Amino acid sequence: MQTFSNIFWLGTKELRSFTHDFVLLGLVIYTFSLAVIAQAQSRSQEVYNASIAIVDEDHSELSRRIGHAFLPPYFQPPPPIAERDIVPFMNSGKYTFVVDIPPNFQRDVLGGRQPAIQLNVDATTMVQAGLGSGYAQQIITTEINDFLSRAQGTPLPLVNLVVRIAFNPNVTTAWFTSVMGIINSVTMLAIVLAGAAIIREREYGTMDHLLAMPVTPFEIAMSKVWANGLVIIVAVGLSLYLVVRAMLAIPIAGSIPLFMLGVAIYLFFATAVGIFLGTIARSMPQLGLLYLLVYLPMALLSGSNTPLESMPPWLATIMQASPSAHFVSFAQAILYRGAGFDVVWPQFLAVATMGGMFFVAALLRFRRAAAQTS
Repeated sequence: MQTFSNIFWLGTKELRSFTHDFVLLGLVIYTFSLAVIAQAQSRSQEVYNASIAIVDEDHSELSRRIGHAFLPPYFQPPPPIAERDIVPFMNSGKYTFVVDIPPNFQRDVLGGRQPAIQLNVDATTMVQAGLGSGYAQQIITTEINDFLSRAQGTPLPLVNLVVRIAFNPNVTTAWFTSVMGIINSVTMLAIVLAGAAIIREREYGTMDHLLAMPVTPFEIAMSKVWANGLVIIVAVGLSLYLVVRAMLAIPIAGSIPLFMLGVAIYLFFATAVGIFLGTIARSMPQLGLLYLLVYLPMALLSGSNTPLESMPPWLATIMQASPSAHFVSFAQAILYRGAGFDVVWPQFLAVATMGGMFFVAALLRFRRAAAQTS
């Protein structure tokens, strides 16, 4: 019981120290609030409110149907412009797309002459230009086929391909980037906070005081784990409820408490990495450099940015030994697809096993470093 008491009171000291470190406090608040909002709203990968104009040189029923088919929220209502205004408007950046329907277009379509429609695209808006061109082609093709089927009695295709998009029906990028921003931030801050806690004790000279007290290195390390882990868990919960759900209005399919349980298990590994780096680094700049060498490969290869299936087979096999890959896997399963404990328990077990092994190794390293310090 004395061990648990020491861990608890040392952890409360760690929490008080954290609240007085305004840099780390501001980093946590920013990472789980403004950074999540910025990722959700600035990394859009779909066409939204794209500016478009129509040059209707045919003035037929078909050309009017095509003009009226470009609808919000993908495109702005397209105003009619003259053919001579295409180049000036495109040069000034007023429109991203300009559709030029040539004269006698409807007559040539009905006559089977395969006329061409010109689509002018401003490719400086690269994402909207690439995706919007495909949208425009699909819209125009659909309207022409529908017009021909009504005008000539052309039978519809025998097979109608129906695409059903699960879990993100509108293919909205913010649904993905906001949650993945939180998931990546868990790893980042767990390493930074745990490592900074060790460095802070050494720089302030309080590590020697702690070792002179009737507490063990294990109790010191465990106090930093639960205190900094508690900060991250609270920040993650508030971010999911207040930022993702309330402010961004992004639905969470699964159980947030189940996800928080997985975060608590994963934090044993992530904080162990921070403690391990904290025993190696002698200053905060050194910790920052070591953090970059460890976190960036871990985040890029965890499956949060690129699926493991898209990586080379040998690399995907190696990443199965990383708890971060299993963490991303069960986080996406719970938050995106609404998976229950019966689905994600293998990932929970893998994270707990591998994270526990590394956690024990980090504690042994911390104990040796503390013995050398004393």
